[in-house]
Amino acid sequence: MSVRPIVLLGDPRLRLKGEPVDSFGKYLHELLDDLTDSMRHAPGVGLAAPQLGEPKQACVIEVESRLYELVNPRIVRAAGDDRDLEGCLSIPGYVAYVTRHEKVWVVAQDRHGKKYKVAGSGLLGRALQHELDHLDGKLYIDYLESMDELIAVGGPDEDEDGEADAEAIREAQGALA
Repeated sequence: MSVRPIVLLGDPRLRLKGEPVDSFGKYLHELLDDLTDSMRHAPGVGLAAPQLGEPKQACVIEVESRLYELVNPRIVRAAGDDRDLEGCLSIPGYVAYVTRHEKVWVVAQDRHGKKYKVAGSGLLGRALQHELDHLDGKLYIDYLESMDELIAVGGPDEDEDGEADAEAIREAQGALA
């Protein structure tokens, strides 16, 4: 178990589609442990394998002190719409309003290959959709009509006026599109 660097916007590995997991041994267990440690260290609510540079269908989510390890997950049902602020550990310093489904039902496997189901609404529902998007090489900024919709939330990307320059995000996203 170790904290690993999170892949940032502009790195092509972030856009790779995760490959299905067919081996549920030591490699997967270490990857899930690293995802959990890295997510908690960041800190964040979820982290997907592509965010650690691993093109695998695996992610972790922790909401209300419950850890979900999802391997080969897929949404099997969705209902309603919910618009809320969303951010990403791979795009630090920014958030934006994103419309997602209000509730989703997901089928996944655990670290041992056993299938299970999870339903989520609120933060869990949003996190499930966000992390499963990562497994398809998709980011929350792909839902925006313009990079001008990004809201700076502070940090090292701010200039002396307290505003972040979204131009760097626009350029990185344009290079990947």
